[in-house]
Amino acid sequence: MVKGPNTNTFDAIVVGTGISGGWAAKELCENGLKTLVLERGRMVRHVVDYPTMHLDPWDLPNAGKTSAKIKEKYPKQSRWGFDETTRHFFNDDSKYDYDEDKRFDWIRGTQVGGRSLIWGKQTYRWSDLDFEANAKEGIGVDWPIRYNDIKPWYEYVEKHVGISGEALGLPHLPDSIFLKPMELNCVEEHFRKGISKKYGDRVLTIGRVAHITEGSKPGAGRGTCQYRNRCKRGCPYGGYFSSNSSTLPMAEATGNMTLRPNSIVCEVLYDKDKRRATGVKIVDAETEEVIEFKSKIVFLCASSMASTAILMQSKSDVFPNGMGNGSGELGHNVMDHQLGGGATGKIDGYDDKYYKGRRPNGFYIPRFRNIGPTSEKVDFIRGYGYQGSAGRNDYSTLIPEYAYGEELKAAMLKPGDWRINLLGFGEVLPYHENRMYLNYDKLDPYGLPTIVFDAEFKENELRMRKDWIEQAQEMLENAGFKDVRPTYRKAVMGGGIHEMGTARMGKDPKTSVLNKYNQLHEVPNVYVTDGACMTSSGCQNPSLTYMALTARAANHAVGELKKMNL
Repeated sequence: MVKGPNTNTFDAIVVGTGISGGWAAKELCENGLKTLVLERGRMVRHVVDYPTMHLDPWDLPNAGKTSAKIKEKYPKQSRWGFDETTRHFFNDDSKYDYDEDKRFDWIRGTQVGGRSLIWGKQTYRWSDLDFEANAKEGIGVDWPIRYNDIKPWYEYVEKHVGISGEALGLPHLPDSIFLKPMELNCVEEHFRKGISKKYGDRVLTIGRVAHITEGSKPGAGRGTCQYRNRCKRGCPYGGYFSSNSSTLPMAEATGNMTLRPNSIVCEVLYDKDKRRATGVKIVDAETEEVIEFKSKIVFLCASSMASTAILMQSKSDVFPNGMGNGSGELGHNVMDHQLGGGATGKIDGYDDKYYKGRRPNGFYIPRFRNIGPTSEKVDFIRGYGYQGSAGRNDYSTLIPEYAYGEELKAAMLKPGDWRINLLGFGEVLPYHENRMYLNYDKLDPYGLPTIVFDAEFKENELRMRKDWIEQAQEMLENAGFKDVRPTYRKAVMGGGIHEMGTARMGKDPKTSVLNKYNQLHEVPNVYVTDGACMTSSGCQNPSLTYMALTARAANHAVGELKKMNL
């Protein structure tokens, strides 16, 4: 715990320490606000608390594989996949459970840093193709912002985060401020050229990732990526962006942050006479003590579903259905990104080629469906992109004769065939009936209701997935790959690890929860800047947008405090 002044009163309170919470803490503290940062889970300090960061398979029992007995405690978290090098950063389902009317893979990391320690680091800007889509198609509600509103904030956070990537000049996927891109390998470059020859509407590029590839960035001494691909263990070099290596140390350096882990926020407190929030109520996870903290502003950054649950639990005579829920939209419009297969193939002619290091990145094919009047007509709206990679596989160790001795050593040094994989990554529409709600008949150990999910993909998503599997096969075949086969992955909500919605932004308080600055329409000194605020989902990884929205909202809050408006 980072201790601050012995008081329960602060200028600001930030709930959550992940991607959004870290940015809120940094911006508020650097602007001079005494800020209490609350985290539900345990303390994790940069470098010090990364116990597996340097371990090799032979350093761990069973080469790091998690036993079936241990996995029994993680029936939901293990759906996504972890091993003994990363399990400590995933929730123990027996302690942090939830329920499902329909299957929902809610993958969480309850610790200081949240999922910023285990995220995929893919970082892409949105464009007005995304911000205008709802209005043009009559879906959900219109975003209250456009690309030009958030563009300077994209630039602001990118300079700090460090984004490795390649400029393409695509209007529907604006370029970031880039550090040098990582390199495609020879087979990925072959695929890139094949797409360029066969298609006028498609391009392959290296993924845009929050990794430092040159120079250094502020934080806890962030250095360049070492190409170890051990990111989810915690990076001792700070090569990839996390709250622990960057925003939280910078907030701490101001002297204005008080960080309190093991603090379960159960309610935002409200003064009905002033029509303002006055702070939050927490349960100390270690002592079970109930404590109230006071502040002028509250930032909810606990993750989309958790932030919404806190608002739902914040009931009063003024807000009988949850704070800020006059529209009735709180908890509705759950979205995610759909990951549901693609295609794989192999290629000859590169047996004398290999690659260096373990690049923590793949390639990216941006959206090409429904981007303009010249786009090929399809039977669904919105679009998808692809993420993928190529590599050499070695199956020789499965041969019994290679089980020991010199033959084994020789086999281990012989690379297998080149194979390539494409995985579709599609937009999910905001359906009102896709929701989360609270079950007060089933309370957790702290007396809080259980979160229940009732959400599913619908016909537009299924048609989109069918198309991307077909197009993946076609592109590989046209580029000269052999043994091209479709791949299928059971797609369920939550499986994209980008759950969002439930407290959407909008122009009208009657149909949305938040305004254009991420303030509750009904309680302007409460801001929600994590995935809950999203009005549509796009098909790009959303974390960069969360960061930009959070920085924008925090600076707006500082300005409003100075004007005495909050």
